[in-house]
Amino acid sequence: MTQQGVRWTADQVLALAPDAASRKAGSKLGAAGPWSEAGSSEEGTVWGLCKGSGSKPYQTVIDLADAAGPAYKCSCPSRKFPCKHALGLLLLWAGGEGAVPPGPAPDWAGQWIEGRRQRAQEKRTAEPAGSAAGAGDPEGARRRAERRAVRITAGATELEQRLADLLRGGLAGAEQAGYGLWEETAARMVDAQAPGLASRVRELGAIPSSGPGWPVRLLEECALIHLLDQGWLRRERLPDGLASTVRSRIGLPASADGPPLRDRWLVLAQYDTADARLTTRRIWLHGTDSGRTALLLSYGAAGRAPELALPVGLELEAEVSAYPGKGQLRAALGEQFAPPAPSATRPPGVSTDQAAARYGEALRDDPWLDSVPVTLDRVIPAPDGDSWQLADADGDSALPLTPTARSRPGLWRLVALSGGAPVKVFGECGHRGFTPLTAWPEGTGEAVQLC
Repeated sequence: MTQQGVRWTADQVLALAPDAASRKAGSKLGAAGPWSEAGSSEEGTVWGLCKGSGSKPYQTVIDLADAAGPAYKCSCPSRKFPCKHALGLLLLWAGGEGAVPPGPAPDWAGQWIEGRRQRAQEKRTAEPAGSAAGAGDPEGARRRAERRAVRITAGATELEQRLADLLRGGLAGAEQAGYGLWEETAARMVDAQAPGLASRVRELGAIPSSGPGWPVRLLEECALIHLLDQGWLRRERLPDGLASTVRSRIGLPASADGPPLRDRWLVLAQYDTADARLTTRRIWLHGTDSGRTALLLSYGAAGRAPELALPVGLELEAEVSAYPGKGQLRAALGEQFAPPAPSATRPPGVSTDQAAARYGEALRDDPWLDSVPVTLDRVIPAPDGDSWQLADADGDSALPLTPTARSRPGLWRLVALSGGAPVKVFGECGHRGFTPLTAWPEGTGEAVQLC
């Protein structure tokens, strides 16, 4: 990526946009017209001056070699990261070397790059000392963990009683009680320091009156919460891996303590989900040598995009460390040995039957798992009544698309990419169906992001 002549695609650049408005505004600035003194360096820096509404142009500089994804600096007043000027400059750079030629960085760009890389080095140097300081009071940490465990046990016991009351009174009572019952119960789980239970309880409130079959869905979700409650109350009897999964589902913090795995990681998908308090970014990676799949999670305050950004189609040589829990795919990004660069590598695929079987096998290790990451090989998007499905081109099986996938514009990008021919699709396969996130055409062609 940082070598001259190796460029991102426009889709990879636009995937960094914090919202649709920024994507549209940045696209308008992706031409040479508003830019002057644009340049780039082999170390992975791009800079330029963009004409704005004021007398002075905006100074925009981007560091593309950061392990956590691109870093941005712009003199404009926007609070979005990246702003439209950074997106426009990246689009200009992605279009070819002529518009953003190599050369020495101006002082204002060089000072920012030097300063942030020096701070990163100081942070890496200070990390061992900080870790030792954090472990300075193991006895205090043990007592705090014991107190929290007591509170969670009390909360789980109370939740069991509330579920029993619901079933004793009949599920129809949940429709009459409304959302307030579940919000109050979720607040009790927050007080018990069990955010995972609180989140699941809140979801119960949206099920009554949600359409045909809602009592069945409510009963299923109550059963999963009951199973999680019982897993916590009997955690001493569980195998270590499953006990770690229960602690994670309850919401206890954990650190990525698995051994670092160095590989060339292909970025399969990146997408955000948001609520009133938090934006969560999920990035799926595929180890081209190990065959492992890893999930990176990063967070941003409401209205702000998370800092970690790795557009689809890039490949980076780095170490990742797994979080505890049997069957868990979440990992932390560690040391990076080369900047991310575009790659023509594609992950191996499976049939739709094999994808469904893979999800079933994963449920043995994590009964609360909504879906697993899967790459489907040679599938064709096809209508199925009022819905859509991905049908095997070489077999008779198919996977239905989830309601979420059917409501996204990405479905029509997938249909257009296929044109009735087989495609390779990466996505998440679960009990609600398959959600496509990225697709590749047959033969050669770049990854197309669908989310």
